[in-house]
Amino acid sequence: MNAAVIKTLAASLRENKKPALLTLLLMVGEVFFEVLIPFFTADMVNMIKAGAPLGEVSALGGKLVLMAVASLLCGGLAARTGSDASTGFARNLREDMFVRVQDFSFQNIDRFSSASLVTRMTTDVTNVQMAFMMIIRVAVRAPLMFIFAITMAFIMGGKLALSFVVVVPILAGGLIMIAKHAMPAFRSVFHKYDKLNESIEENVRGMRVVKSFAREPYEKKKFAAAADSICLDFTKAERIVAVNNPLMQLCMYFNMLFVLTVGARIIVSTRGTVIDVGQISAMMNYGMQVLMSLMMLSMIYVMLTISAESAKRISEVLVEQPSLTSPADAITEVKDGSIDFEDVAFKYSAGAEHYALYDIDLHIPSGATVGILGGTGSSKTTLVQLIPRLYDVTEGRVKVGGTDVREYDLEALRDAVAMVLQKNLLFSGTIAENLRWGNENASDEELVEACRLAQADEFVRAFPDGYDTRIEQGGTNVSGGQKQRLCIARALLKKPKILILDDSTSAVDTKTDALIRAGFKTYIPETTKIIIAQRVASVMDADMILIMDNGHIVDRGTHDELLKRCEIYREIYEQQTNGGEDDA
Repeated sequence: MNAAVIKTLAASLRENKKPALLTLLLMVGEVFFEVLIPFFTADMVNMIKAGAPLGEVSALGGKLVLMAVASLLCGGLAARTGSDASTGFARNLREDMFVRVQDFSFQNIDRFSSASLVTRMTTDVTNVQMAFMMIIRVAVRAPLMFIFAITMAFIMGGKLALSFVVVVPILAGGLIMIAKHAMPAFRSVFHKYDKLNESIEENVRGMRVVKSFAREPYEKKKFAAAADSICLDFTKAERIVAVNNPLMQLCMYFNMLFVLTVGARIIVSTRGTVIDVGQISAMMNYGMQVLMSLMMLSMIYVMLTISAESAKRISEVLVEQPSLTSPADAITEVKDGSIDFEDVAFKYSAGAEHYALYDIDLHIPSGATVGILGGTGSSKTTLVQLIPRLYDVTEGRVKVGGTDVREYDLEALRDAVAMVLQKNLLFSGTIAENLRWGNENASDEELVEACRLAQADEFVRAFPDGYDTRIEQGGTNVSGGQKQRLCIARALLKKPKILILDDSTSAVDTKTDALIRAGFKTYIPETTKIIIAQRVASVMDADMILIMDNGHIVDRGTHDELLKRCEIYREIYEQQTNGGEDDA
């Protein structure tokens, strides 16, 4: 984990610095008292062996109890403050990532899949949280315990402590080898988590499609394959890490055997003048502390290596700079809904070979109604996404209200433009709450008026709870046509200077479509309206109709003008109306 990643993540500590530092101090206190206990225990054993008075033994026993209580108290408080610090740190990380994502442009979002962002905010943050907890607790405790225990072992046991010269390198080398072989498997899991989450997300969102095509067995098989792949990687890693325990047992029993065998010989040969039974007892305890501290260090190494990949993935989101930002002296008011495209060309990335749009010159006066027709892939949606600056043009410029969109404050520009997308989205909550996304201060009367104009009031009132009816996640409890009309009503409440409908009446019948467009004329007459449609009937009465093909405007004009001169328009019209004006 490099310094830049640590610095990025450390910025999310904020109010959790104090409990984190307190945890470090408490861990020092816990280790201090824990290391002293074997030292005084050895004195007690020797006192009892020498027949010391009960009062002296009891006094020393009281000190041992106090040290044990102090160690326990420090450990308990450290657990609490450490939990507060780590969970607070994780909360801040998730919040900082979410806030950062809200500022991303479409171009930024294209770099991260939604499944990957979910994994980063859940699994990756959890890994970093656990690593942080281990750093402020175990990563302080283990090295201190190792140093203190080794020091005390040499003070108490003399030559007996030489067993550590053999045991420690064996255990340390073994643990390093275990971690080295386990890490590649742990690292490979994270990208597979992204694929697993992506599979779940697609399946849940497309449940109706899955069931309509009876593809449940295929989806189950696909999910099982992703889950099995993760399981195999984790199993491989865990099998390697599991060698920790027998290696630890081997070193522990070797140390016990060495201390007991050699120590007994020294006691017998010197009649207790060099070391005594108390020192043997202390050496056993210190040996256990040294080996346990090494085991904890290996666990820290494994956890930190796992979390390093997670930390890197989180940092990538936090340091990602929005590709679209407001200028320093941004204009905060949009004068009107006029739109100008001047020599506009656009491609989604600098490395793209082909332009999605090219040679776009267009003037739309404020308050006009413009229809856009074109085949799939003709870049109709791409064209209108440049207006609220969801993307920036590659060449040329787009002007709204006579001003280049790049000179506006982003929030002010987008507040003046309402888009009803082809893929309509409603959020969990009541119908009224969803509608107030367009205007959070809208009155109940304004909600009803907008729904009437969008032809939604009738079916909303048919629900038992009316406007308080709860919308399930993704709007799954309303039909496609109902969802479209609610999204149109939401946009109308915004009373924008520009309203863009991206094929957003495709799920309603032609009569309802006509009534909605008639409502626009009375409710928002000064708003510029851009209607992307597949039906000629939806744009026939527009002031101007654009015909798009392969990222270019091939013709423009009124319905009558295009019928006379545009073969593409005439062909679409005749296919949809059977060639009869009366039928239309």
